[in-house]
Amino acid sequence: MGEQNVKLNRDEATNQAFMKALLTEVPRIGAEQEMFLIDHANKPALKALEMLDVIGDERFTHELGLFNLEANLSPHKLGGNCLSLMEAEAQEIYKHARETAARFNCDIALVGILPTLAKENLSLDSMVPTSRYYALNDAICALRGKEFEFTINGIDQLSFKHDNVMLEACNTSFQVHFQVSPENFARNYNIAQVITAPLLAAAVNSPVLLGKRLWHETRIAVFEYSIDTRSNVLQERGLKPRVHFGDRWLEDSVTEIFKEDIARFRIVMTTETEEDPLGMIEQGIMPSLNALRLHNGTVYRWNRPCYGVHDNVPHLRIENRVIPSGPTVIDEIANAAFFYGMMAGMTEQVKDIRDYLPFGDVKANFLAAARDGIRAQMNWFNDTHLPVKELVLEQLLPLATEGLQEAGIDQDDIDRYLGVLHDRVSLRRTGARWALESLETMGDSGTQDQRMRSLVSSMVKQQSASTPISQWELAEYCEEQDWRDSYRTIGQFMTQDLFTVRPDDIVDFAATLMDWRHVRHVPVEDNNGRLVGLVSHRALLRLVAQGRVGGDREVTVDEIMNKEPVTVHPDTPTRDAIRLMRERKLACLPVTRDDKLVGIITEHDLIIVASKLLETYLTSAE
Repeated sequence: MGEQNVKLNRDEATNQAFMKALLTEVPRIGAEQEMFLIDHANKPALKALEMLDVIGDERFTHELGLFNLEANLSPHKLGGNCLSLMEAEAQEIYKHARETAARFNCDIALVGILPTLAKENLSLDSMVPTSRYYALNDAICALRGKEFEFTINGIDQLSFKHDNVMLEACNTSFQVHFQVSPENFARNYNIAQVITAPLLAAAVNSPVLLGKRLWHETRIAVFEYSIDTRSNVLQERGLKPRVHFGDRWLEDSVTEIFKEDIARFRIVMTTETEEDPLGMIEQGIMPSLNALRLHNGTVYRWNRPCYGVHDNVPHLRIENRVIPSGPTVIDEIANAAFFYGMMAGMTEQVKDIRDYLPFGDVKANFLAAARDGIRAQMNWFNDTHLPVKELVLEQLLPLATEGLQEAGIDQDDIDRYLGVLHDRVSLRRTGARWALESLETMGDSGTQDQRMRSLVSSMVKQQSASTPISQWELAEYCEEQDWRDSYRTIGQFMTQDLFTVRPDDIVDFAATLMDWRHVRHVPVEDNNGRLVGLVSHRALLRLVAQGRVGGDREVTVDEIMNKEPVTVHPDTPTRDAIRLMRERKLACLPVTRDDKLVGIITEHDLIIVASKLLETYLTSAE
């Protein structure tokens, strides 16, 4: 890349030839469809490579995770029936993927983050085993120098540590591309930045991660953390993460982005480069600029500039990465139509978007949309502040309609796809709202694992009918499912909402806690969350029998607790835990990970497990 920069201004004629080749291209649009593979239990299925071996379609490729697939849709000229052609191909791809998955007793889920995804799905065993991905993981982990660690606050709170890049595989999207000319790139890119927030707010479909209800589009937070290569020192200095929205307007050219990303972010992978790009231009051969493209592919702006060459014709695209996968194909095309329409409409109506909004407001809008979705408030033109629903219905949908009309899009397609988006926004029924309302309706039925499986089951059933999300019924807790897959490991049903005591607490407090919570065991942890003991109801009774209660000196928890309790890991098979409790005559088992308390199971929990499994067995026998 350095060699290319040195030669960049050698010959102004070759530069002009290169620009001319870029400028003569017809505007095009395109998209990439990402999806989850799920098994019969509606959980991630590690079948990507097996499916690719038999799918017989070059449009499909793997992604980082073995439970993900990606398909590249054909590019189309912007105009006519390009949107319905895009939908037809996306529907064909979705159908083909489902038919192939069925051969492996699997299915396809279109969602930004799969609700049944669990931490055990994020090990390197679930990563597609290619040298590129291993190199990417090693390079990013080496640059960071420590575990990935973050906290996301939503309805629930998720505090998470991880040691590899597989967090990135949590996310699937429907990425859309909008081709622009170099001379208008900066103006178009700034417009893309402005419209991304309302687009995202109307499209959110990722409210659940690892069983926690977080942001309406949790992908935004997770992706920024998943490949953050900054050390503590670099974070303190304010260096941007590799995934970011941006901090300022683009002034003149796409090269501002490429230069900044080259200067700020370390190269994490290398590839073969053309020996002499300008010499290739002199010969009429458009260079691929492989080194630039590879580095650009490891810096993940939410609106990312992309350079490519097709049939020896170079082009520049804005790749919008915020739209999540799903909830249905028609919802995805509606999101794409909204994006293309706003891009075309605002380009016609606004000379310089920078005159209407400060960039700080644009970035604040983006974060608000990710957190609150369709309920977000937007900063908008003329120093106004209004709800997303009002902004979209009263200003942006009419703008998108005019933009698509100016681009020559068929009116039937405009009405169809913007109508889908209009209904979704009017009813405030995004994929995120549907999932959160469904979980609220389920309440405390079953275990968390069972509720998430019920959610995915309903999602897959309704999206396969191609009914827009605005018409979906809420998911219900499904009693008829085979629940054996919800009880295979301790982590699937352990109690996580724990009440604990410290070693120096008085015994009276532990006894009162047991009485209030109707429990017979209370874990003892230190100030770092490390399990150091277990207080049992039996130990308290023994204390009373010895006459040590009510004396002159308060007895502490440390004096009566079991200081070496038997523990299990969340991944411990349920059968092994039952055997352990029987052999050791235990009434409960604290669950730990790296000596930190994460849950507990009791005899009562195992009685529930036994009754559920017996019920399933009797039902299947009938």
